[in-house]
Amino acid sequence: MIDLRQTVDMPKTPTPVVIFGAGSIVTDAHLPAYRDLGVPAVGIFDPDIQKAEKVAIKWGTRAFNTLEEAVAQDGTIYDLAVPPSAIADLLEVLPDGAIAIIQKPLGSDLAEADRIISVVRRKGIKAAVNFQLRFAPMALALKDAVGQGLLGELVDFDAWLALDTPWHLWKFLADLPRVEILLHSIHYLDFVRDLFGNPKGVHARTVGHPGSSVSNTRSAMILDYGDQIRCNLSINHNHAFGRKFQACEFRICGTKGAAYLKLGVNLDYPKGEPDELWLNTDGEWRQIPLVGDWFIAAFHGRFAQVQRFASGLDAVLEGSAEDAWHTMALVEAAYESSAAPMHPIKEAPSA
Repeated sequence: MIDLRQTVDMPKTPTPVVIFGAGSIVTDAHLPAYRDLGVPAVGIFDPDIQKAEKVAIKWGTRAFNTLEEAVAQDGTIYDLAVPPSAIADLLEVLPDGAIAIIQKPLGSDLAEADRIISVVRRKGIKAAVNFQLRFAPMALALKDAVGQGLLGELVDFDAWLALDTPWHLWKFLADLPRVEILLHSIHYLDFVRDLFGNPKGVHARTVGHPGSSVSNTRSAMILDYGDQIRCNLSINHNHAFGRKFQACEFRICGTKGAAYLKLGVNLDYPKGEPDELWLNTDGEWRQIPLVGDWFIAAFHGRFAQVQRFASGLDAVLEGSAEDAWHTMALVEAAYESSAAPMHPIKEAPSA
Protein backbone atom coordinates (compact mmCIF):
# COMPACT_ATOMS: atom_id res chain seq x y z
CA MET A 1 0.00 0.00 0.00
CA ILE A 2 1.34 3.43 -0.99
CA ASP A 3 1.35 5.83 1.96
CA LEU A 4 0.24 9.25 0.75
CA ARG A 5 -0.67 12.44 2.60
CA GLN A 6 -4.37 13.29 2.30
CA THR A 7 -5.05 15.68 5.18
CA VAL A 8 -3.68 18.81 6.84
CA ASP A 9 -3.14 18.55 10.60
CA MET A 10 -4.86 21.14 12.76
CA PRO A 11 -3.09 23.04 15.55
CA LYS A 12 -4.05 21.98 19.07
CA THR A 13 -5.68 25.33 19.77
CA PRO A 14 -7.69 26.65 16.81
CA THR A 15 -8.16 30.35 16.12
CA PRO A 16 -11.83 31.49 16.12
CA VAL A 17 -13.33 32.81 12.89
CA VAL A 18 -15.67 35.64 11.96
CA ILE A 19 -17.68 34.88 8.83
CA PHE A 20 -18.87 37.48 6.33
CA GLY A 21 -21.75 36.16 4.26
CA ALA A 22 -24.62 33.81 5.04
CA GLY A 23 -25.15 32.16 1.66
CA SER A 24 -25.24 28.50 0.68
CA ILE A 25 -21.45 28.10 0.52
CA VAL A 26 -21.32 29.09 4.20
CA THR A 27 -24.12 26.78 5.33
CA ASP A 28 -23.18 23.87 3.05
CA ALA A 29 -19.39 23.92 3.43
CA HIS A 30 -17.78 26.57 5.64
CA LEU A 31 -19.76 26.07 8.85
CA PRO A 32 -19.80 22.25 8.54
CA ALA A 33 -16.02 22.27 7.97
CA TYR A 34 -15.40 24.53 10.96
CA ARG A 35 -17.60 22.27 13.08
CA ASP A 36 -15.65 19.20 11.97
CA LEU A 37 -12.32 20.91 12.70
CA GLY A 38 -13.42 22.22 16.09
CA VAL A 39 -12.97 25.86 15.03
CA PRO A 40 -15.21 28.26 16.98
CA ALA A 41 -17.34 30.55 14.82
CA VAL A 42 -17.52 33.83 16.77
CA GLY A 43 -20.31 35.17 14.61
CA ILE A 44 -21.68 35.99 11.17
CA PHE A 45 -22.30 39.26 9.39
CA ASP A 46 -24.43 39.66 6.29
CA PRO A 47 -26.12 42.83 4.98
CA ASP A 48 -29.31 40.77 5.17
CA ILE A 49 -29.49 40.74 8.98
CA GLN A 50 -32.46 38.36 9.11
CA LYS A 51 -30.64 35.87 6.92
CA ALA A 52 -27.57 36.05 9.16
CA GLU A 53 -29.70 35.60 12.26
CA LYS A 54 -31.39 32.53 10.81
CA VAL A 55 -28.03 30.91 10.04
CA ALA A 56 -26.57 31.93 13.39
CA ILE A 57 -29.45 30.37 15.33
CA LYS A 58 -29.14 27.11 13.42
CA TRP A 59 -25.38 26.91 13.98
CA GLY A 60 -25.27 28.11 17.58
CA THR A 61 -23.42 31.37 17.02
CA ARG A 62 -24.34 35.04 16.85
CA ALA A 63 -25.28 37.45 14.09
CA PHE A 64 -23.54 40.83 14.15
CA ASN A 65 -25.82 43.81 13.64
CA THR A 66 -23.16 45.98 12.00
CA LEU A 67 -20.05 45.54 9.92
CA GLU A 68 -18.09 47.56 12.47
CA GLU A 69 -19.04 45.11 15.20
CA ALA A 70 -17.89 42.15 13.11
CA VAL A 71 -14.46 43.57 12.25
CA ALA A 72 -13.80 44.57 15.85
CA GLN A 73 -13.34 40.97 17.01
CA ASP A 74 -9.74 40.55 18.15
CA GLY A 75 -7.71 37.37 17.74
CA THR A 76 -9.78 35.94 14.90
CA ILE A 77 -9.46 34.85 11.29
CA TYR A 78 -11.81 36.70 8.94
CA ASP A 79 -13.64 34.46 6.46
CA LEU A 80 -14.85 36.53 3.49
CA ALA A 81 -17.53 34.36 1.84
CA VAL A 82 -18.87 37.28 -0.19
CA PRO A 83 -19.42 38.07 -3.89
CA PRO A 84 -16.25 38.95 -5.83
CA SER A 85 -17.26 42.60 -6.21
CA ALA A 86 -17.48 43.01 -2.41
CA ILE A 87 -14.03 41.65 -1.53
CA ALA A 88 -11.88 44.79 -1.90
CA ASP A 89 -14.21 47.07 0.07
CA LEU A 90 -14.46 44.52 2.87
CA LEU A 91 -10.70 44.13 3.05
CA GLU A 92 -10.44 47.91 3.45
CA VAL A 93 -12.29 47.78 6.78
CA LEU A 94 -10.44 44.79 8.22
CA PRO A 95 -7.75 45.57 10.82
CA ASP A 96 -4.25 46.08 9.44
CA GLY A 97 -2.25 42.85 9.63
CA ALA A 98 -5.35 40.66 9.83
CA ILE A 99 -5.45 37.05 8.64
CA ALA A 100 -8.21 36.35 6.13
CA ILE A 101 -9.54 33.59 3.91
CA ILE A 102 -11.19 34.94 0.74
CA GLN A 103 -13.80 33.04 -1.24
CA LYS A 104 -12.81 32.46 -4.86
CA PRO A 105 -12.55 34.00 -7.40
CA LEU A 106 -10.22 36.84 -6.46
CA GLY A 107 -12.55 39.43 -7.97
CA SER A 108 -14.68 39.33 -11.11
CA ASP A 109 -11.73 40.06 -13.38
CA LEU A 110 -8.02 40.82 -13.27
CA ALA A 111 -8.61 44.53 -12.62
CA GLU A 112 -10.49 43.67 -9.42
CA ALA A 113 -7.75 41.20 -8.50
CA ASP A 114 -5.21 44.01 -8.92
CA ARG A 115 -7.19 46.19 -6.55
CA ILE A 116 -7.52 43.39 -3.99
CA ILE A 117 -3.76 42.76 -4.05
CA SER A 118 -3.13 46.48 -3.63
CA VAL A 119 -5.34 46.60 -0.52
CA VAL A 120 -3.78 43.44 0.94
CA ARG A 121 -0.26 44.79 0.48
CA ARG A 122 -1.03 48.27 1.81
CA LYS A 123 -2.76 46.96 4.94
CA GLY A 124 -0.39 44.05 5.54
CA ILE A 125 -3.25 41.54 5.46
CA LYS A 126 -2.23 37.89 5.29
CA ALA A 127 -4.85 36.52 2.92
CA ALA A 128 -5.45 33.06 1.51
CA VAL A 129 -7.94 32.30 -1.26
CA ASN A 130 -10.40 29.42 -1.12
CA PHE A 131 -9.25 27.53 -4.19
CA GLN A 132 -9.88 24.46 -2.12
CA LEU A 133 -9.50 21.78 -4.83
CA ARG A 134 -5.76 21.93 -4.06
CA PHE A 135 -6.59 20.57 -0.61
CA ALA A 136 -8.97 17.74 -1.55
CA PRO A 137 -7.69 14.36 -0.30
CA MET A 138 -7.17 13.12 -3.87
CA ALA A 139 -5.22 16.28 -4.76
CA LEU A 140 -3.00 16.15 -1.67
CA ALA A 141 -2.33 12.45 -2.31
CA LEU A 142 -1.48 13.09 -5.95
CA LYS A 143 0.93 15.89 -5.06
CA ASP A 144 2.57 13.63 -2.47
CA ALA A 145 2.96 10.89 -5.09
CA VAL A 146 4.51 13.41 -7.50
CA GLY A 147 6.77 14.72 -4.73
CA GLN A 148 7.96 11.17 -4.00
CA GLY A 149 8.88 10.76 -7.66
CA LEU A 150 6.40 7.92 -8.21
CA LEU A 151 5.25 9.33 -11.57
CA GLY A 152 8.62 10.65 -12.70
CA GLU A 153 8.62 13.94 -14.59
CA LEU A 154 5.09 15.07 -15.43
CA VAL A 155 4.48 15.37 -19.17
CA ASP A 156 0.70 15.21 -19.73
CA PHE A 157 -2.45 16.66 -18.16
CA ASP A 158 -5.95 16.08 -19.50
CA ALA A 159 -9.17 17.34 -17.93
CA TRP A 160 -12.29 15.86 -19.49
CA LEU A 161 -15.73 17.01 -18.34
CA ALA A 162 -18.97 15.94 -20.03
CA LEU A 163 -21.68 16.89 -17.57
CA ASP A 164 -25.24 18.09 -17.19
CA THR A 165 -24.67 20.91 -14.72
CA PRO A 166 -27.89 22.37 -13.22
CA TRP A 167 -27.02 26.05 -13.77
CA HIS A 168 -30.58 27.00 -12.78
CA LEU A 169 -29.67 26.41 -9.14
CA TRP A 170 -27.68 29.65 -9.20
CA LYS A 171 -30.07 32.28 -10.53
CA PHE A 172 -27.52 35.10 -10.23
CA LEU A 173 -25.50 33.52 -13.06
CA ALA A 174 -28.13 34.36 -15.68
CA ASP A 175 -26.92 37.95 -16.16
CA LEU A 176 -23.16 37.41 -15.85
CA PRO A 177 -20.94 37.78 -18.93
CA ARG A 178 -18.32 35.41 -17.51
CA VAL A 179 -19.41 32.11 -15.99
CA GLU A 180 -17.75 28.84 -16.97
CA ILE A 181 -14.05 29.65 -16.71
CA LEU A 182 -14.29 32.32 -13.99
CA LEU A 183 -16.60 30.44 -11.65
CA HIS A 184 -16.02 26.78 -12.44
CA SER A 185 -12.94 25.84 -14.44
CA ILE A 186 -10.92 28.34 -12.45
CA HIS A 187 -10.57 25.51 -9.90
CA TYR A 188 -8.94 23.31 -12.53
CA LEU A 189 -6.66 26.07 -13.76
CA ASP A 190 -5.54 26.71 -10.18
CA PHE A 191 -4.99 22.97 -9.70
CA VAL A 192 -2.86 22.81 -12.86
CA ARG A 193 -0.80 25.79 -11.67
CA ASP A 194 -0.27 24.04 -8.34
CA LEU A 195 1.13 21.01 -10.18
CA PHE A 196 3.07 22.60 -13.04
CA GLY A 197 3.55 26.25 -12.13
CA ASN A 198 2.58 29.17 -14.34
CA PRO A 199 2.12 28.43 -18.05
CA LYS A 200 3.67 30.60 -20.73
CA GLY A 201 0.34 31.20 -22.44
CA VAL A 202 -3.11 29.81 -23.20
CA HIS A 203 -5.28 29.07 -26.21
CA ALA A 204 -8.95 29.11 -25.24
CA ARG A 205 -12.50 29.24 -26.50
CA THR A 206 -15.55 29.44 -24.24
CA VAL A 207 -19.09 29.41 -25.63
CA GLY A 208 -22.70 29.06 -24.59
CA HIS A 209 -25.26 26.44 -25.60
CA PRO A 210 -28.64 26.77 -27.36
CA GLY A 211 -30.34 25.01 -24.46
CA SER A 212 -28.86 27.21 -21.71
CA SER A 213 -29.61 30.77 -20.59
CA VAL A 214 -26.11 31.07 -19.08
CA SER A 215 -23.65 33.04 -21.20
CA ASN A 216 -20.92 30.38 -21.41
CA THR A 217 -21.06 26.73 -20.34
CA ARG A 218 -18.51 24.99 -22.58
CA SER A 219 -14.78 25.63 -22.79
CA ALA A 220 -11.69 24.27 -24.48
CA MET A 221 -8.26 25.33 -23.24
CA ILE A 222 -4.67 24.45 -24.06
CA LEU A 223 -2.00 25.68 -21.64
CA ASP A 224 1.46 26.28 -23.05
CA TYR A 225 4.24 24.77 -20.92
CA GLY A 226 6.77 24.43 -23.70
CA ASP A 227 7.75 21.31 -25.62
CA GLN A 228 7.79 18.73 -22.80
CA ILE A 229 4.38 19.19 -21.16
CA ARG A 230 1.02 18.88 -22.96
CA CYS A 231 -1.91 20.34 -21.01
CA ASN A 232 -5.47 20.22 -22.32
CA LEU A 233 -8.89 20.92 -20.74
CA SER A 234 -12.14 19.97 -22.48
CA ILE A 235 -15.23 21.06 -20.55
CA ASN A 236 -18.87 20.57 -21.55
CA HIS A 237 -21.61 21.29 -19.01
CA ASN A 238 -24.41 20.48 -21.48
CA HIS A 239 -23.94 16.72 -21.94
CA ALA A 240 -27.57 16.00 -20.96
CA PHE A 241 -27.92 12.46 -22.29
CA GLY A 242 -27.83 10.37 -19.12
CA ARG A 243 -25.09 9.34 -16.74
CA LYS A 244 -23.64 6.47 -18.78
CA PHE A 245 -21.09 8.44 -20.81
CA GLN A 246 -20.78 11.51 -18.63
CA ALA A 247 -17.36 12.20 -17.13
CA CYS A 248 -15.49 14.47 -14.76
CA GLU A 249 -11.92 13.34 -14.62
CA PHE A 250 -8.23 14.20 -14.81
CA ARG A 251 -5.49 12.10 -16.37
CA ILE A 252 -1.92 12.97 -15.38
CA CYS A 253 0.99 11.13 -16.98
CA GLY A 254 4.66 11.15 -16.11
CA THR A 255 7.78 9.46 -17.42
CA LYS A 256 7.45 6.65 -14.83
CA GLY A 257 3.74 6.41 -14.07
CA ALA A 258 0.28 7.90 -14.35
CA ALA A 259 -2.70 8.98 -12.27
CA TYR A 260 -6.45 9.11 -12.82
CA LEU A 261 -8.74 11.34 -10.73
CA LYS A 262 -12.53 11.27 -10.73
CA LEU A 263 -14.15 14.44 -9.35
CA GLY A 264 -17.39 12.94 -8.14
CA VAL A 265 -19.19 16.01 -6.82
CA ASN A 266 -19.95 17.26 -10.33
CA LEU A 267 -21.60 14.01 -11.38
CA ASP A 268 -25.30 13.99 -10.51
CA TYR A 269 -24.84 17.39 -8.79
CA PRO A 270 -25.59 18.24 -6.00
CA LYS A 271 -25.86 14.64 -4.78
CA GLY A 272 -22.56 13.72 -6.35
CA GLU A 273 -20.53 10.53 -6.35
CA PRO A 274 -17.37 9.54 -4.42
CA ASP A 275 -14.05 10.88 -5.65
CA GLU A 276 -11.51 8.38 -6.97
CA LEU A 277 -7.73 8.35 -7.28
CA TRP A 278 -5.93 5.64 -9.23
CA LEU A 279 -2.16 5.33 -9.62
CA ASN A 280 -0.08 3.28 -12.02
CA THR A 281 3.54 3.25 -10.94
CA ASP A 282 4.58 -0.28 -11.98
CA GLY A 283 2.34 -1.23 -14.89
CA GLU A 284 -0.68 -2.00 -12.69
CA TRP A 285 -3.55 0.37 -11.82
CA ARG A 286 -4.35 0.55 -8.11
CA GLN A 287 -7.10 2.58 -6.48
CA ILE A 288 -5.99 4.68 -3.53
CA PRO A 289 -8.52 4.64 -0.65
CA LEU A 290 -9.52 8.24 0.08
CA VAL A 291 -10.41 9.72 3.46
CA GLY A 292 -13.01 12.08 1.95
CA ASP A 293 -14.27 13.88 -1.13
CA TRP A 294 -13.69 17.33 -2.61
CA PHE A 295 -16.87 18.54 -0.87
CA ILE A 296 -16.36 19.08 1.93
CA ALA A 297 -13.00 17.52 2.85
CA ALA A 298 -11.13 20.05 0.70
CA PHE A 299 -12.49 22.82 2.92
CA HIS A 300 -11.02 20.97 5.93
CA GLY A 301 -7.59 21.10 4.32
CA ARG A 302 -7.87 24.71 3.16
CA PHE A 303 -9.07 26.01 6.52
CA ALA A 304 -6.64 23.83 8.50
CA GLN A 305 -3.67 25.28 6.61
CA VAL A 306 -4.83 28.82 7.40
CA GLN A 307 -5.19 27.75 11.04
CA ARG A 308 -1.64 26.38 11.03
CA PHE A 309 -0.35 29.66 9.63
CA ALA A 310 -2.26 31.66 12.23
CA SER A 311 -0.82 29.54 15.04
CA GLY A 312 2.75 29.78 13.75
CA LEU A 313 3.07 26.10 12.79
CA ASP A 314 3.42 26.96 9.08
CA ALA A 315 5.65 29.83 7.99
CA VAL A 316 4.02 30.05 4.56
CA LEU A 317 0.36 30.70 3.75
CA GLU A 318 -0.31 28.25 0.92
CA GLY A 319 -2.64 29.41 -1.85
CA SER A 320 -2.16 33.03 -0.85
CA ALA A 321 -3.85 35.97 -2.52
CA GLU A 322 -0.52 36.79 -4.17
CA ASP A 323 -0.44 33.30 -5.68
CA ALA A 324 -4.14 33.42 -6.58
CA TRP A 325 -3.48 36.55 -8.64
CA HIS A 326 -1.64 34.34 -11.13
CA THR A 327 -4.69 32.09 -11.43
CA MET A 328 -6.76 35.20 -12.15
CA ALA A 329 -4.20 36.30 -14.74
CA LEU A 330 -4.55 32.92 -16.44
CA VAL A 331 -8.35 33.24 -16.41
CA GLU A 332 -8.12 36.73 -17.91
CA ALA A 333 -5.77 35.47 -20.61
CA ALA A 334 -8.20 32.64 -21.42
CA TYR A 335 -11.04 35.13 -21.95
CA GLU A 336 -8.82 37.36 -24.06
CA SER A 337 -7.82 34.36 -26.14
CA SER A 338 -11.45 33.35 -26.55
CA ALA A 339 -12.36 36.84 -27.79
CA ALA A 340 -9.55 36.89 -30.34
CA PRO A 341 -9.87 35.23 -33.75
CA MET A 342 -8.33 31.80 -34.12
CA HIS A 343 -5.52 31.26 -36.59
CA PRO A 344 -7.12 31.44 -40.04
CA ILE A 345 -7.12 28.49 -42.44
CA LYS A 346 -6.07 29.30 -45.98
CA GLU A 347 -8.73 29.07 -48.63
CA ALA A 348 -8.31 26.92 -51.69
CA PRO A 349 -6.81 28.76 -54.67
CA SER A 350 -9.25 29.92 -57.25
CA ALA A 351 -9.53 27.89 -60.44
